[in-house]
Amino acid sequence: MADHNELGKVGEEVAARYLAEKGFVIVERNWRYNKKELDLIAYDDNQLVIIEVKTRTSDGWEHPKEAITTSKIRFIVEATEAYIIENDIDNEVRFDVVTVIPDNGDWEIEYLKEAFHPGL
Repeated sequence: MADHNELGKVGEEVAARYLAEKGFVIVERNWRYNKKELDLIAYDDNQLVIIEVKTRTSDGWEHPKEAITTSKIRFIVEATEAYIIENDIDNEVRFDVVTVIPDNGDWEIEYLKEAFHPGL
């Protein structure tokens, strides 16, 4: 497995632990719809939360949240619609982002609640 794939898996694990500590209930990891993937799917109270996790070795080139493009948002929304239909979900949905950057043996984590909305 490529180093960046391994870093991404570790970043998703760090993000999942962070969110669980905040009270989120993680129900899916790396859920796939065709070639689209939802990193983490969770509940925060009664709200379905789709979490995009961006992990980078540093923010020297670009901050991880800047990698979430309009087309990436469109893919996430399409996959979310499929997840909702497949699982017959009738809860309010929110889209969050967690960025993860290693920092001297620790992790710099930034949590962006309601990072984007469908159609924006």
